[in-house]
Amino acid sequence: MALARTWSIALLGIEGRLVEIEADIGAGMPGTKLVGLPDPGLREAKDRVRAAVRNSRQTWPDTKVTLGLFPANLPKVGSSYDLGIAVAVLAASASVPADKLGGTVLLGELALDGRLRSVPGVLPALLAARRVGYRRAVVPVGSVPEAALVEGVEVFGAASLVDVVGWLRGESELCRPDPAEPIDIRNVPDLADVVGQPEARWALEVAAAGGHHLLLTGPPGVGKTMLATRLPGLLPPLSKDEALEVAAIRSVDGSLPRSEPPTCVPPFVAPHHSISPAAFVGGGNGLAAPGAISKAHRGVLFLDEAAELGSDRLEALRTVLEEGEIRLARVKGVVRYPASFQLVLASNPCPCAPPRETECTCTPAARRRYLSRLSGPLLDRVDLRVRMRPVTAMRVSDLQRPESTERVRQRVVAARERAAARWADYGWRVNAAVPGPALWREFALPRDVTALVERGLRRGALTARGADRCLRVAWTLADLAGASQPDGDHVAAALEFRERRAA
Repeated sequence: MALARTWSIALLGIEGRLVEIEADIGAGMPGTKLVGLPDPGLREAKDRVRAAVRNSRQTWPDTKVTLGLFPANLPKVGSSYDLGIAVAVLAASASVPADKLGGTVLLGELALDGRLRSVPGVLPALLAARRVGYRRAVVPVGSVPEAALVEGVEVFGAASLVDVVGWLRGESELCRPDPAEPIDIRNVPDLADVVGQPEARWALEVAAAGGHHLLLTGPPGVGKTMLATRLPGLLPPLSKDEALEVAAIRSVDGSLPRSEPPTCVPPFVAPHHSISPAAFVGGGNGLAAPGAISKAHRGVLFLDEAAELGSDRLEALRTVLEEGEIRLARVKGVVRYPASFQLVLASNPCPCAPPRETECTCTPAARRRYLSRLSGPLLDRVDLRVRMRPVTAMRVSDLQRPESTERVRQRVVAARERAAARWADYGWRVNAAVPGPALWREFALPRDVTALVERGLRRGALTARGADRCLRVAWTLADLAGASQPDGDHVAAALEFRERRAA
């Protein structure tokens, strides 16, 4: 009897778990048995791997082969275990030495002729392997640029099983990647392209400085989408770890471009209002795949025609906006995807949405029904609400040229630096992340400054959550003004942002 081990990674969302693959060759009738909670696609691996081994001019054992994937109670999904299974069988049959297998993770799908095909999730898999102390990985050649993003892991790329066998025997070398660095900000839309709308431009700057959510309401063609697409350019560039986190989410569903490194620009995701609930929050058979809200992690989620989205999609945002992650329960387990983003909603004021309000043919009841699709609990989580007016002139003189993205970003970055320094001891980076109790206790403002907020609470015009969010916006306004703390004017301006209605 012969036994050999290799290692691979199982992904639950973007969290990876080390999987030990054991191959046992013993006496008995020829056959291959695979155990360890494989999914239907993985169950077919024994036939796929056997053909790949034989077509790679290697010998498959003609006795009983038992393959075990451990932990046995962990669901195994996908075809990324093929290479690990093939090498484990070859090592157990003494066709290849096992001295290079220790501390090495094997990932890749095998074609019937032995070619090694790329698989999704290589980036989060190698991040998980690094966390548990594995410092070497063999991946398909097509996944080498993605794998090279993980520092501290020695990456080898193979085009086929023959290449891997030659490397294990010391007869040939596998290809090595060049380190890739995230690219800098470039090709972002310029805020100078937006004509007019000073209130909306100011709200966009406040949203970028404090990480606040934003609602833009107005007739078609006034620039709601133009403003929203320029928000990522105002945000500070992602750090290397943040860029990897964003890339890991896209790697899981196979949408990460392999031809270029991940960008430092915060992602901008704008799903169509007809998007399905599963595509929006995440879903699918087996273990759920990430949805649009997770792909917007560390960036901006823009919902144009928000009132046209179904209530099931909009109301799914409630918990996500508070917790910054989405938990998806399916038959094979619960997966967690990060979903910390800035939400930008855009909506028309009524169903007919004429260019001028005087031409509206909707009844008051129809307008109320239309706007009520954005529920009170959802809007209570939106800090800034802006009513946009039709543009009356398109031509501007040189002296009136709107500010560029670069100039506004400088103020945003300076305000964020003030906030980060203030909250550094508490682990918060932006004002929107500060919990309410801290704003009313450790960083309580004088009573005369918060008088308007307390009056709104007494009148029922503000909820407790709304009062907390008013204070967060007030701190952002103070940071933009270079003040040490908000005053009464900052609190009044923050309250006005919440009281602006779409109607």
